[in-house]
Amino acid sequence: MNLLYLTILFPLIGFLLLAFSRGRWSENTSATIGVGSIGLAAVTTIYVGINFLSQKAAGVEVFNQHLWNWMQVGDFGIPVTLTLDGLSMTMLSVVTGVGFFIHMFASWYMRGEEGYSRFFAYTNLFIASMVVLVLADNLLLMYLGWEGVGLCSYLLIGFYYTHPANGAAAMKAFIVTRVGDVFLAFALFILYRELGTLNIRELMILAPQKLAVGDTTITWATLMLLGGAVGKSAQLPLQTWLADAMAGPTPVSALIHAATMVTAGVYLIARTHGLFLMAPEILHLVGIIGAVTLVLAGFAALVQTDIKRVLAYSTMSQIGYMFLALGVQAWDAAIFHLMTHAFFKALLFLSSGSVILACHHEQNIFKMGGLRKSIPLVYICFLVGGAALSALPIITAGFFSKDEILAGALANGHLNLMIAGLVGAFMTSLYTFRMIFIVFHGEEKIKAHAGKGITHHLPLLVLLVLSTFIGAMIVPPLKGVLPDTTELAHGHVLTLEITSGVIAIAGILLAAALYLGKRSLVNSIAKSAPGRFFTTWWFHAWGFDWLYDMIFVKPYLLVAKILQRDPLNSMMNLPALFARLGNRGLTLSENGQVRWYVASMGLGAVVVLALLLVI
Repeated sequence: MNLLYLTILFPLIGFLLLAFSRGRWSENTSATIGVGSIGLAAVTTIYVGINFLSQKAAGVEVFNQHLWNWMQVGDFGIPVTLTLDGLSMTMLSVVTGVGFFIHMFASWYMRGEEGYSRFFAYTNLFIASMVVLVLADNLLLMYLGWEGVGLCSYLLIGFYYTHPANGAAAMKAFIVTRVGDVFLAFALFILYRELGTLNIRELMILAPQKLAVGDTTITWATLMLLGGAVGKSAQLPLQTWLADAMAGPTPVSALIHAATMVTAGVYLIARTHGLFLMAPEILHLVGIIGAVTLVLAGFAALVQTDIKRVLAYSTMSQIGYMFLALGVQAWDAAIFHLMTHAFFKALLFLSSGSVILACHHEQNIFKMGGLRKSIPLVYICFLVGGAALSALPIITAGFFSKDEILAGALANGHLNLMIAGLVGAFMTSLYTFRMIFIVFHGEEKIKAHAGKGITHHLPLLVLLVLSTFIGAMIVPPLKGVLPDTTELAHGHVLTLEITSGVIAIAGILLAAALYLGKRSLVNSIAKSAPGRFFTTWWFHAWGFDWLYDMIFVKPYLLVAKILQRDPLNSMMNLPALFARLGNRGLTLSENGQVRWYVASMGLGAVVVLALLLVI
């Protein structure tokens, strides 16, 4: 396990080589370095993982690898130490494993694009930053990786920088996630001031010793941690950036906005679960935020016309499930769903990329149709990925992880959150199969051409297999890392599974009734006055962008316009202005006319007499 550091070093070397190549290497060379570095990191993860599991069987729960001291100022010391336990092992496997297949697909998808090597330089730096975030043993080192993935997200969303809209989307993502990052920084300040350390394991031990459950300090600290998590994971109220982030290349959406970066908030809360258990109100707030986000995002996805934006809102919704699981203390279920979601959402995003290229960069689903005949492999991938997203019973990975979340909510007495989860499950199957039926069924509106080559087929096939029940057989080694979840009675579990399965199938059947055939019913609903109102409202994501524009953006621009002429500098010029005006007035009085001087003396005498009378 001493090779753990190579999971960071390989992508970092790949980034440096590609960055300093300045785009002069061929596409094959750039792809070999870009994909190969992540492949080596994935192989290292397999080797380290096998060793870790064998040692875990022997009773060793945690492995630490100290590399060097990052900073030392008096008693304040931050080491660069990597920690491997069941939780970080699961995350590391997802980041490097799924990341490798996304990189392989990207080598096909980005072929012929300007900035081919620049793309892989950014993604390699992203993987290195994400692994630092996952393996960090202290919150400040995690914050370094946290900021690194934020920077790479900005660079990759704005990859097609010649289009101003893409730059605006990148800036929006950067600013909104920075708001969350400021909250996270506040959490670090509070925790260090109260507990004197930022080491995560020491925090879990010291917090119960020095602070009481529900204490104001721990409440504020966890609230700030939650603020950081909702920013990075695109949850209410900092969710507005994720849909616009689809401006980046499709493999970026698969890598950053489905499988890895957006789950960093879930990982943060799970990693600091000991602190959240001491602030039960904030932990319950985590579940409420997740439940509200998953329902709102589900309605927004139902009316989108861009294939990638549908998947973006579904990502928002599924991370809402993970937050819900964390809020009801179904810790294992949250991480399990994180893993299965990475499989099927990466599959859906990569498949959507294949559809977009097959349709000559068209992303409007209503301009597609009948594609199942021309791209059958991608159609199968969408069916399997969509079924997993909809949690189709027994055969999909999503069914097992989502049911664990609902069972955890019911077992811990959160009936309202469980009902929200079931509503979200119905919405998920409805909007997912709406997209599939519109894109792949009906009249063929565009002549599509299928993707070719192993770099196109292999990632899709591997993720397809992992999105089925086979992926659900991979059990994360979380025992001893996260608290045990309250078990639900077997009879109740079976009832819940049947209920959620029926709801998922009902959503698919409703989607088939509405969107297969002539769609006369759904068209008549959409053209009615209430239909137009709700379609517009949901299409614009419940108006959050408009609201934030009115509250934050326009006042900021107004202040900027006022400050454009630098009023402070103008105030500093006032004494000089008064001096010039006084000089001009006195100059006018020195005109050489006797009558002017006599009048001035007379006026002065009158003023003096008036003052004497008043006094």
